[in-house]
Amino acid sequence: MLMVGLTGGIGSGKSAVSARLAERGAVVIDADRIAREVVAPGSEGLAEIVAAFGDRVLDAGGALDRAALGAVVFGDEVARRRLEAITHPRVRARTAELAAAAPSDAVVVNDVPLLVEVGLAPTYHLVVVVQAAVGTRLERLERDRGMPRAEAERRIAAQADDARRRAAADVVLSNDGTLDELHTAVDALWRDRLLPYERNVREGRVARPERVVLTEPDPTWPQQYARLAARIRHAVAPADLRVDHIGSTAVPGLAAKDVIDIQVTVSSLDEADGPLAERLARAGFPRLPGDWWDSPRPAGSGRWAKRFHGSADPGRPAYLHLRVADSPGWRYALLMRDHLRADPDQRAAYLLLKRELAASAPDSGGYATAKDPWFDEEHLRAEEWAAQTGWRP
Repeated sequence: MLMVGLTGGIGSGKSAVSARLAERGAVVIDADRIAREVVAPGSEGLAEIVAAFGDRVLDAGGALDRAALGAVVFGDEVARRRLEAITHPRVRARTAELAAAAPSDAVVVNDVPLLVEVGLAPTYHLVVVVQAAVGTRLERLERDRGMPRAEAERRIAAQADDARRRAAADVVLSNDGTLDELHTAVDALWRDRLLPYERNVREGRVARPERVVLTEPDPTWPQQYARLAARIRHAVAPADLRVDHIGSTAVPGLAAKDVIDIQVTVSSLDEADGPLAERLARAGFPRLPGDWWDSPRPAGSGRWAKRFHGSADPGRPAYLHLRVADSPGWRYALLMRDHLRADPDQRAAYLLLKRELAASAPDSGGYATAKDPWFDEEHLRAEEWAAQTGWRP
């Protein structure tokens, strides 16, 4: 199944997105609802809260008085962490139980207000953030919830800011317009990304562009890589594998195919063929079938074997090159990246070549093969640069 994290600041309209996704067929798990469930009257969670904070956090009927509890923990880091130690494990356990009960082909949307704040983004296949201007959010909170403006401002200030949420987001849905406009955006997300992504994960299929289209340098490529890398590291834990951003999108100012290339360092190809491959597939990075290798530099020195995975997400193509630590292909991927970062003349020459080949050999296979002669020469230049500078991978 596909696991989607949905979040957004208070008053952003996250609940409207959640409801629309449920209408389209998503299995929605509401973290706020679960948080209330695990501290309901008669629950072990409520009993533990009372033992920790006393009867002062109960209302006249014996239920949790959230305002009273908030007054106790607000501004008290020790008290807040004590409360979280009671509630968070129970919320996680109930969330896992509900997700496990969903159909195997489900799109499961976990609606979590503090997803970014508690660092949950890498645990999902995709993170969707609902965003609206602060002024819009304040108006909604006052109008729809009757919340005093000062309280609304305090609630907004206590959460992550928009920049931090955007850094964690694979998708940002803007909700400063009408409800119909929001529904249109959600429907497109469901149709064009979530459904095909779920199918690709279930079938172990990589979303792989067939034609080469160069795009201008995107300053967010490193940030997009960081999200993918965090997801990969979470998937392979407790193994602590080296993960690097390589290829053209790792070189600032260089136009490239809009595909993030990532190198995952393994101790051996046997390790790559073991449980690691299945963990990556479950996280949305299935292995491409067949044998894969890099062209050796210099030519004729034997194939540089590797394992090749890719992203199942049709909205964010990515390739994972699993190479053995200190192998020639592993070293060259890092060396070429760093040399092009350091040498503007060679960066410009490579860009010119890429543009020419993209126009004359637009299919992916022909484009890659046509670059081989330049790579052979680049290998010599990069090795000379490494010797002069003392470069190490």
